[in-house]
Amino acid sequence: MKSENILASPMKPKIFATGLSVPEGPIALPDGSWLVVEGGAARGCVTQITPDGLNKRIVAQTGEPNGLAIDKDGFIWVAELKTPSLLRVSLEGKIEVIATECEGEAFLFPNDLCFGPDGALYLTDSGFTMNDFAPGGQIRSDYMDLEMNGRLYRVDREDRSIRKLAADLGCANGLAFGPDNNLYVAETRSGMIYRYQWKGAGRLGPREDFGNVLDTSAPPGWKGPDGMAFGNDGMLYIAVFGQQEVVVLGRDGSTVKRLRTAGKEPTNLAFGLPGQRKIYVTECEFGQLEVFDVGVDGLPLWL
Repeated sequence: MKSENILASPMKPKIFATGLSVPEGPIALPDGSWLVVEGGAARGCVTQITPDGLNKRIVAQTGEPNGLAIDKDGFIWVAELKTPSLLRVSLEGKIEVIATECEGEAFLFPNDLCFGPDGALYLTDSGFTMNDFAPGGQIRSDYMDLEMNGRLYRVDREDRSIRKLAADLGCANGLAFGPDNNLYVAETRSGMIYRYQWKGAGRLGPREDFGNVLDTSAPPGWKGPDGMAFGNDGMLYIAVFGQQEVVVLGRDGSTVKRLRTAGKEPTNLAFGLPGQRKIYVTECEFGQLEVFDVGVDGLPLWL
């Protein structure tokens, strides 16, 4: 029996920044500023937001960016949708196309990315095109029947070789390495968070069910886990698009807490700088960056 009244949190978010067009992929920079992508057609850019949240500058216009990660050298890696590709962008705005395929298999929907313990970049591809999923900009009513061959890739940052690690995911989306160094990947359509055991040198074990974030009492429509990040307490914080919440999973995959976002379409999240004990959540309905005080800092990211 569900106990949503116990799990639901009365915590309300603060608003850090507004006026964003389809924001995703938040990253905290050491100076307190933030990077996000704006995937709206009129913007299509990587944006830097000042530490007070009041001003923005376009770092680079890429088309329709979706996911972001930053490496130890300060380069920004972008999952780009308009021309499905992996890009590398400098803070000065120089854009470099790294890849558009893996061994002859074209990217369809590069979605999210993160760095791993081996220094490689891990990239999800949702496994369908936006034209198939939302012809004319409207999500098709039979999306549950749409073929989705979501994939997981490993990209060597040095020689830029790419290897496919997993496939057959129903809209592969957010991903994060946990405190156990295992890789956790969101499958949006089913609501499942999968865990892949880390075996070193980019080798993963078979996928395991970790937890599911869908609330069966939520209104119908496209919804499911999007971006996510681990706290340093081992809890996994997941933005659940269409469900108007961030779901927090415990170390055993059970739902610990549900944080209600101001808008219905949270897409991704990141922890603030050490000591802030906050998560920053990109939200598309209102085009803003929302902030929750969560009492913990984030698990340090691999760079």
